[in-house]
Amino acid sequence: MQVTSKTYWLEHAWLDTHVEPGVAVTVSTSGSAAGADGRITAVQTEVPTPPPGAEILRGLTLPGLANAHSHAFHRALRGTVQVGSGTFWTWREVMYNTADRLTPDTYHALARAVYAEMALAGITAVGEFHYVHHAPGGTPYADPNAMGEALVAAAAEAGIRITLLDTVYLSSGFGQPPTTHQLRFSDGDAEAWAERCSVLKEQDHARIGAAIHSVRAVPADQLETVARWAEERRAPLHVHLSEQTAENEACLEVHGCTPTQLLALHGVLGPRTTGVHNTHLTAEDISLIGGSGTGTCMCPTTERDLADGIGPAVALQNEGSPLSLGSDSHAVIDLLEEARAMELNERLRTRTRGHWTAAALLRAASADGHAALGWDDVGSLEPGARADFATIALDSVRTAGPLPRLGAETTVFAASAADVSHTVVGGRHVVRDGVHTLVPDVPGALADAVEALRG
Repeated sequence: MQVTSKTYWLEHAWLDTHVEPGVAVTVSTSGSAAGADGRITAVQTEVPTPPPGAEILRGLTLPGLANAHSHAFHRALRGTVQVGSGTFWTWREVMYNTADRLTPDTYHALARAVYAEMALAGITAVGEFHYVHHAPGGTPYADPNAMGEALVAAAAEAGIRITLLDTVYLSSGFGQPPTTHQLRFSDGDAEAWAERCSVLKEQDHARIGAAIHSVRAVPADQLETVARWAEERRAPLHVHLSEQTAENEACLEVHGCTPTQLLALHGVLGPRTTGVHNTHLTAEDISLIGGSGTGTCMCPTTERDLADGIGPAVALQNEGSPLSLGSDSHAVIDLLEEARAMELNERLRTRTRGHWTAAALLRAASADGHAALGWDDVGSLEPGARADFATIALDSVRTAGPLPRLGAETTVFAASAADVSHTVVGGRHVVRDGVHTLVPDVPGALADAVEALRG
């Protein structure tokens, strides 16, 4: 494979702590498929004009954003579940009806369009919390990993990286068998899950991780099997944690402890583990999560859409839990909105301002999110890092006005996914001037894929 290089000239660049004008970034590329190992080989500051032949990225260029928690098929629910009354549990029934209609082909088409939408939003990696494994009724496909492989292929075709968080989902509640809807999620037990999951192969653009759907969906005596699988492979392990008070109450009744305490007892917590939501926690829970180095993925737009509540993100981070962000149910796909919402939610809860700097929020949306997905070499504009970055236009109606040196604050507190003009993954231009280079008509692809599911 012939390795070449190219240079990007960044009008303004976010270099972890500050905005720097005029930055030249040299990238080694192979020109091959999505996820090619294109890396930054040099970063030169104080370059006031573009070098000859350089690709010019006007605006503010950030490290690529990481969507650490996604259920791609939930995108088909957008616009149909946001109105009306109910709770998380009534929303879940509508979600199950959509899951029932998925096939490997329809899921591939939908996920390809959803991941392309993410690329348009500056997202260069997604953590897909994947639990729709089998055909309706629970019968495995001829390829037992057909659904997961469809998602991996969809990410490649959309030009972004993926960590497939293959999820264990065995019961409908503590001691209860799967419901009819959930049969296609279940492998029967954790050993069978591990056997199936171990067949999945990593690719240039794809990592394989594990997920425990929740303590209500995985019996306590099988948690250690999942944790051991992830530990042996040094793979990321994610888990929905204390999203609902009903789950906490049921866990206390059955096990005499909180979900966090149950996970700690069975060796699930640790630096490669991320708890998703972490909403309804006790002080002891927060200490266990932070003290073990377990991460926290906040999904503010979904948490407010489902009326889940506001999690203790500040307390968790203060105890040592790294924060990442996800768009989860994809009510919107906008990591800048997720970052902004985390701060603004905390302002509403505490009636005080300034809980995170813009720099800290950008790290949660980029470097710390990539690390939670097992991509430790993504998320910074420095030599040796993978060449994943996104450019925010500074001349839109949302971003025009402030001085360029305030670009980080403007980006976090005013910009949206609509302001992303360029997305580069592995040195390859996936979005150029707001147009996806691999999926020409993303809105059309989304409309067709959703229509196919709604029938």
